[in-house]
Amino acid sequence: MSELKPPHDPVEAMGEAYELMLERAGERLHQLEDKTGPQMRKLIEEARDKAVELGELSREEADKLADYLWRDLQDAARYLSETGEDFRTWLGFETSLIGDRLKELFSTAADKTTVELIELEEAASIYHTGEITGPGTLVCTKCGEKLHFKKPGHIPPCPKCHATEFVREQSAE
Repeated sequence: MSELKPPHDPVEAMGEAYELMLERAGERLHQLEDKTGPQMRKLIEEARDKAVELGELSREEADKLADYLWRDLQDAARYLSETGEDFRTWLGFETSLIGDRLKELFSTAADKTTVELIELEEAASIYHTGEITGPGTLVCTKCGEKLHFKKPGHIPPCPKCHATEFVREQSAE
């Protein structure tokens, strides 16, 4: 398992912590027979608590990252279930642009066998400036500008219009 490095850049450190939380939850997911939404949520909560226990994150930071990770996994699961497309189209770019370990963890947590069991919410997730997101492409709801994330990272304001709300791109074009 990866270890969280001492913070060098606070924004990058949060992205690394998101990835570590996904890794911890993903390792436990492989061990479960019952891969339901509540079980996945529980694994994320355990990973959150571990980050706090080890002093890697404050409780507030860990709570936020757990919520962001859960949102991203639900969004991926919803997309894969509704469209029948593959993980690459949910990302909005070639999977070769993200690290192999991150790709494996994310696709395993949201794969089609797990998708049917994850509780899906009714509407598309809205992503906001200041939050952390997993890999993929976000689209500005105001001007359509695309932001590409090849690893977990901090969502900035739209570089084109400075808006602060985004949705996940629905296909790679």
